[in-house]
Amino acid sequence: MTNTLHRYGSPESLRDDYVVFAMSTRANAEGCVPRLRAFLEIAQKHGPVNLGTGKQGGFHRPSPHLTPLVHWRRDGGLTAAEVIAGVDAPTVVCAVFEELDRVRAFLAELRERDLGLSVNVSGLTDEARRAAAAAGLVRHSVEFSLGFCLGQTDRMPDRRTLELATMCGHGMISFGLVDKLVLLVKEGRRTPAEASRCLARFCSCGVFNLARAERLLEAARAGR
Repeated sequence: MTNTLHRYGSPESLRDDYVVFAMSTRANAEGCVPRLRAFLEIAQKHGPVNLGTGKQGGFHRPSPHLTPLVHWRRDGGLTAAEVIAGVDAPTVVCAVFEELDRVRAFLAELRERDLGLSVNVSGLTDEARRAAAAAGLVRHSVEFSLGFCLGQTDRMPDRRTLELATMCGHGMISFGLVDKLVLLVKEGRRTPAEASRCLARFCSCGVFNLARAERLLEAARAGR
């Protein structure tokens, strides 16, 4: 089970959103840190839009040492090398891609290296299957999310807010913050890139897709 199953959007909206992650288990936790770092090092070569760990987050993270005002305007993020160096214990590591060709190449290299880790791909199921097949891998299982179809769905936020907020599967990105940033982008007070980076800081496991968020925010600014 992965929290990345709950990303909201039409198939067309999700065509630039792929999360590849690896996790240690009780069986292989001992000595797994070098292999988790190797996973991220290989991912970094294939141009991910985000890279992170389940315990520390991705390229863009909050800091307890900054005021809220600085937090809003801070643009700098961690480098891939800094993210990789931060892996110091068994955890889940992830790489987020906007292009399927990069996922295919990444999976092919992972297969060649055979790190001995459980690897999952989260994205459109047909595309994920084809990417695995292109890398010489046979998919052994599939998990689906039923989506938001039960309960008082009329009280849910609008489509654009859900598309952006659900890119953090732990629900750490509030609907209110998304609404505020969409408004700021429409008013020209934040660029889509700035708003995307701000949202990414609240995703505690680093699976937020900065490129997709920027595209969605640009569409909101254009009234689409």
